[in-house]
Amino acid sequence: MKRVLLKLSGEALAGDKKTGFDEATCMGVARQVKSLVDEGHQVAVVTGGGNFWRGRTSETIDRTKADQIGMLATVMNCIYVSDIFRHAGMRTEVFTPFVCGAFTSLFSKDAALEALNAGKVVFFAGGTGHPYFSTDTGAVLRAIEIEADAMLLAKAIDGVYDSDPKKNPQAKKFDEISIQEVIDRKLAAVDMTASILCMENKMPMLVFGLNEENSIVRTMGGHFNGTKVTV
Repeated sequence: MKRVLLKLSGEALAGDKKTGFDEATCMGVARQVKSLVDEGHQVAVVTGGGNFWRGRTSETIDRTKADQIGMLATVMNCIYVSDIFRHAGMRTEVFTPFVCGAFTSLFSKDAALEALNAGKVVFFAGGTGHPYFSTDTGAVLRAIEIEADAMLLAKAIDGVYDSDPKKNPQAKKFDEISIQEVIDRKLAAVDMTASILCMENKMPMLVFGLNEENSIVRTMGGHFNGTKVTV
């Protein structure tokens, strides 16, 4: 795989703290991504915002406003993680679908590809820029736009299960499953909109646990313990 989009869940970035950032976890991600960049891979990154905000759990705030707060949470995450990457020796650029002053660059496909081809790690923050779309959907959309070979989903859970493993100790993990079956069975690999985007645009996904040792590098090398979602 020459070009991939790495989706990092906000919860995974928080590590055992469950909220905010766990610097050791983020540095571990940076070291792995640097080894991929040094080998000539092009890497784009999308982060979730769940380590700061989950708007869909609020019963008092308007959904549009809640989603806007979530978009800003992903901007904070991307700025933080991109600077950790810079500390590890990489060049980065953060793109958003809306203007954030001098903090980020305004997204365009041409600008993102130019940055990737220049050897930068590209961060896509702010989701799609619209409410009612998750960061999963934003990640798939950007992966399709930059013509990535695959989307890597680094999550707090180590794959796709037939039920929620947090609630069901007997939940079965799939080694491989088609995106059509994910949709038919309404499995929570990514949300339904993201799943349909993957299916219609033939974007494969590799779902794995971020906290496993060298999980990103192993996944890129074809050796991982997660779930391959085929198209």
